[in-house]
Amino acid sequence: MDKDYWKRVARTAVIVALALILGWVLWWHYMRSPWTRDGRVRAEVVDIAAQIAGQVVNLRVVDNQFVHRGDVLFIVDPDNYRLALEEAEATVQSRQADLAIRKQELKRRQDLGAQAISTEDIQLAQNAVTVAEASANDALAVRDLAKLNMDRTTVTSPVNGYVTNLHLRVGDYSTPGQTKLSIIDSDSFWVAGYFEETKLPRIHIGDYAHVKLMGVGPEIAGHVESFSRGIADANGGASGQGLASVDPIFTWVRLAQRIPVRIHIDHVPDGVKIAAGQTCTIVLGPPRKQEQVR
Repeated sequence: MDKDYWKRVARTAVIVALALILGWVLWWHYMRSPWTRDGRVRAEVVDIAAQIAGQVVNLRVVDNQFVHRGDVLFIVDPDNYRLALEEAEATVQSRQADLAIRKQELKRRQDLGAQAISTEDIQLAQNAVTVAEASANDALAVRDLAKLNMDRTTVTSPVNGYVTNLHLRVGDYSTPGQTKLSIIDSDSFWVAGYFEETKLPRIHIGDYAHVKLMGVGPEIAGHVESFSRGIADANGGASGQGLASVDPIFTWVRLAQRIPVRIHIDHVPDGVKIAAGQTCTIVLGPPRKQEQVR
């Protein structure tokens, strides 16, 4: 009886010790290992707006369409700008013809010499040439601006990416600087991981990152590219009297702040679709064997 009793005690003690060790390992992993479930897929978004005013007469894209850099997105009515360019071209020709006449007059006076014509007349002819040159240059500048505005009637994509939030329709009026659609730059995706500040000492530039998207099987491979050097401080504002406004807190409760860490995406498995705003879990650690082979 006593022998069986002590066996049960020893077995219980071993189980308790293993449970404590396992609990300590899990606690250490949870508290200290560089991982977070607070990750988001991010991407650069380009706001597209026309640089000139006019009615949209042609829309070349649909919502969520992939476009390449330089692809035409929409066209603003070019008629007014075409007429302005033609008028500017005619003005340039007129001013250049006038300049040529003024130069011929100056040359004739210079050829006659001071014995046949006064120095004052030669100076007046020279002044007329200077004025004609300035007028011709002004016409060239107006022509170049008209040509630029004509080119701006065709709005193209500045990046490779996906058209999103498209509400533009043929017949809409385009106002300079007013966003008409947005493009998510397909070459700019990255993952933002919000790690607790207690885990930052174990995070280093270049660390391998396992990124697990919510609801998606295969992991995305990446590495730590950089981490933020600052976050907003709720106590940084000033009161109405210009004094620091500091909220009272319980000194025995201190929540670890979360610092953004930028994860560069190295490889996206076939069949995995990523979209800005997706949530994910990030674990920093050595790559697995199959990942090393790839």
